[in-house]
Amino acid sequence: MRILVTGGAGFIGSNFVKKCITSQFSAIDSVIVLDSLTYAGTLANFTSAELSQFEFVHGDIRDLDLVNNLISRVDAIVNFAAESHVDRSIDGSTEFISTNIIGTHNLLEAIRKHENIRFLQVSTDEVYGSISEGAWSENEPLLPNSPYSASKASADLLVRSYFRTHGLDVVTTRCSNNYGPNQYPEKIIPLFVTNLIDNLKIPVYGDGKNSRDWLHVDDHCFGIYLALNSGKAGEIYNIGGGAELSNIDLTLLILNQLGKNETYINYVTDRKGHDLRYSVNIDKISTELGYSPKKRFTESLPETIQWYINNEKWWRPLKK
Repeated sequence: MRILVTGGAGFIGSNFVKKCITSQFSAIDSVIVLDSLTYAGTLANFTSAELSQFEFVHGDIRDLDLVNNLISRVDAIVNFAAESHVDRSIDGSTEFISTNIIGTHNLLEAIRKHENIRFLQVSTDEVYGSISEGAWSENEPLLPNSPYSASKASADLLVRSYFRTHGLDVVTTRCSNNYGPNQYPEKIIPLFVTNLIDNLKIPVYGDGKNSRDWLHVDDHCFGIYLALNSGKAGEIYNIGGGAELSNIDLTLLILNQLGKNETYINYVTDRKGHDLRYSVNIDKISTELGYSPKKRFTESLPETIQWYINNEKWWRPLKK
């Protein structure tokens, strides 16, 4: 399978590409990465040896001519390209609408002009909104509460419509909160770790009781590969990590791991429209595709923290 990975220089995309080029995903023969290298996408996520093993194209999924040209050379597309930070979407949503909706529409339109192209849309559990108890299945209504999640929900609906209207071979995955190496340091785990390395306080929204399910990027990439290779056209698959905890509990774990105390916590005004809890039911992808998360949070969180300790040269320029 020849694949085009859009947004492949970002956090999750780069980890997926690395698994492709090291033959961890045996069905994938060659990779083209398309990335506009905005603030969260960087070729520093790859070693020089890794960069030599795939074709990199500096460009934007909103460039329809470029997308058409690249699609003619592949069998499948995995779309990681997205603006993805909730706080940024609250401050200004224009780029989120443009990239996440118009960009996805461009990809779908380009695929429509070619035959036998599989398209996998990488989405998020945030499209479901907030859930007080239990877990979302894939047939839950979409009730997004931020401009970011609304733009992703809109893209998901476009993908569904192109399956129903045009019969395109599309699959959508919706993941819970990711963590792992190479995550841009605006996200909670790398932000907190890098702040604490510099003896800076860490901002906790509200009372810190907002709860998330944590998914290691390796497990997420494995779930995406299963859906790409074996998922049924038109279907949606939730991908979760099975490690739910509140933001304050996560904060305390990070503080403990770095030998810091609670005086480093700075409680700040809660985010507008802050969803209280996310939780996805993964029975469908587990039963149909054989997915199960392999990374134990109690082991992988310390490993992730150590990665940031060991890779200051990677994150410090990004924080500046």
